[in-house]
Amino acid sequence: MLIFAGLGNPGPQYSRNRHNIGFMAVDAIARQHGFPPFKKKFEGEVSAGAIAGQRVLLLTPATYMHDSGRSVGAALRFYQAAIGDLVVFHDELDLAPGKLRVKTGGGNAGHNGLRSISALCGNDYRRVRFGIGHPGDKALVYGTVLSDFDKSEWIWVRPLCEATGKHVALLATGDDASFQNKIHLETGGAAEA
Repeated sequence: MLIFAGLGNPGPQYSRNRHNIGFMAVDAIARQHGFPPFKKKFEGEVSAGAIAGQRVLLLTPATYMHDSGRSVGAALRFYQAAIGDLVVFHDELDLAPGKLRVKTGGGNAGHNGLRSISALCGNDYRRVRFGIGHPGDKALVYGTVLSDFDKSEWIWVRPLCEATGKHVALLATGDDASFQNKIHLETGGAAEA
């Protein structure tokens, strides 16, 4: 069982926040691959289906960003999944808006959701990093990630999430480089390998 976890904060007040792009991407995957409605489980919401012949659990933790590892860890334990079966979709301040990169392991760059997952589950999972851009001042980071995308930003946010859903089969089969390339081509160069 592959576990595709999108990070964000629960509740309608956060639904359009930059910090919630992971939730948006997982929603696009569910929609495009005909997954059933999400249900409450593992201190989050889950939907199970198949992508490219692989069983996939889509998970959006309801534990708030800083405690994402609790929900992700519960799903990993239940399915006895290896840390290598986990793919986390999240916002990335250190990438320009609209850029996308996939990497395995590495540092958490101050991301509280990744810090929580790494502390409770291990660090060697794949990360799909959606660039949201840095505000330029560390003091502004908290307000930036918890603010909604501007109207002008939806011109790249929606296509990036939709392209993720469209090409996610490549992630399911472990072809991360082709996934990045397809996203790059689909979004007109917004994503970068």
